[in-house]
Amino acid sequence: MSVKNNNPELAKLGIEALKLVDDPEIGLNVVDLGLIYELAFNEEEKKVLCTMTLTTEFCPMGESIVASVTEALRVSIHGYVPEVQLTFEPHWNHAMITVAGNEFLGG
Repeated sequence: MSVKNNNPELAKLGIEALKLVDDPEIGLNVVDLGLIYELAFNEEEKKVLCTMTLTTEFCPMGESIVASVTEALRVSIHGYVPEVQLTFEPHWNHAMITVAGNEFLGG
């Protein structure tokens, strides 16, 4: 699953940083797990909106994951304020895991 974006250059920086953020229960990064849906850059307001999901709405580590995603974007995309929006549409499923993620998980 690819991350939708409106600025490929800045999105590349964000995605690389987000690959360092793991779901602590699974041990796989949030990008390869398919949790990141979109990085939308607002040039006028200097904000980056990250639309993402969690593996379940009741993920016990959800707050920690969102905080780590926010921090990774803050550090990697200088001059932009990150905002993370959780969504559960579409609901996450195993088909959203990347090829690299499946290999990591032994699939």
